[in-house]
Amino acid sequence: MTQPLTVAVTGAAGSVCQSLLFRLAAGEPFGQRPIRLQLIERPEAMQVLRGLAMELEDCAFPLLESVTLHDSPETGFVDCDYALLVGAKPRSAGMQRIDLLKDNAEIFAKQGKALGQYAKPTVKVLVVGNPANTNALIAWANAERLSPSQLTVLMRLDHNRAKGFLSRKLGVSPQSVERLAVWGNHASTQFPDANHVHINGQPLRRGLDIDWYREIMIGEVQLRGEAVINVKGRTSAASAAQAIIDHLRDWMIGTSTGDFVSMGVFSHGEYGVAPGLFFSFPVTCRHGHVDIVEGLELDDFCKKMIRETEQELLRERQAVLSLLPEKSLARRGFTSLWGSLDCAE
Repeated sequence: MTQPLTVAVTGAAGSVCQSLLFRLAAGEPFGQRPIRLQLIERPEAMQVLRGLAMELEDCAFPLLESVTLHDSPETGFVDCDYALLVGAKPRSAGMQRIDLLKDNAEIFAKQGKALGQYAKPTVKVLVVGNPANTNALIAWANAERLSPSQLTVLMRLDHNRAKGFLSRKLGVSPQSVERLAVWGNHASTQFPDANHVHINGQPLRRGLDIDWYREIMIGEVQLRGEAVINVKGRTSAASAAQAIIDHLRDWMIGTSTGDFVSMGVFSHGEYGVAPGLFFSFPVTCRHGHVDIVEGLELDDFCKKMIRETEQELLRERQAVLSLLPEKSLARRGFTSLWGSLDCAE
């Protein structure tokens, strides 16, 4: 019998998980492996979580072996194969991004410590809660046993949004759009890059309306999350759940031959990006391993856009230095995060 996967999920009573958990229980991203769900929430949300667990049980999913409920990451992360860090304090009206970062930083520091102590040494961690890129850095820096390659950041929602814009503009199926990339931060500085896109296997570059792409599409993709909130009054939920499923499926099973996708991964200086940031790159996946695509040509416009999102992440990192334990990082082969950061994996 195939060994079941233990999947821990934070923020499990939230709106994203209302869609996500049922699809995990059905085995969608994991190649029909049996699943054990360990659902984590704040103590005050446990009643809602119990009702959600009852619904999961009532679906009688063939692959769902068990559901356990936890009000702390210390118990919820025990022996997990995957940890999905979905929960985070939401951004309220008038709140600046840096305020959101500071409010969530201690949450992710605590979760990182719990992952390092209680999760399987081989755990794969997907960070979803915003500001996701810097939350991933905080979680990893506090997870004593984990390599940065074990953490990725959800950029697939931005990737899917950009693919949707392109497919609607060109009148083609989203499935025919390949080699799209989103660079940088899951924020309004992100850079959706259509310069390498293929449509049905053929390069798009000459057929791309550059004025529309630079003046309309990029900005609308960057601000799509805010636009959804303005229209429906709530943050993206079902589309975020779909992005998590897509991300996990590619990470575990692999990306399509000839295509690449966007994931936030740890920078070692690729494409001139500062080391020590969780930065979205175009990647390929095989057998659970993520590789940054090498050798893409970047024009001056692309380089400028990448530098802008890099600078935002550098400012975020500077704001949370007190939560990045330097001694722990040094023991794991990393130098000071506020200087150059070298990896000794």
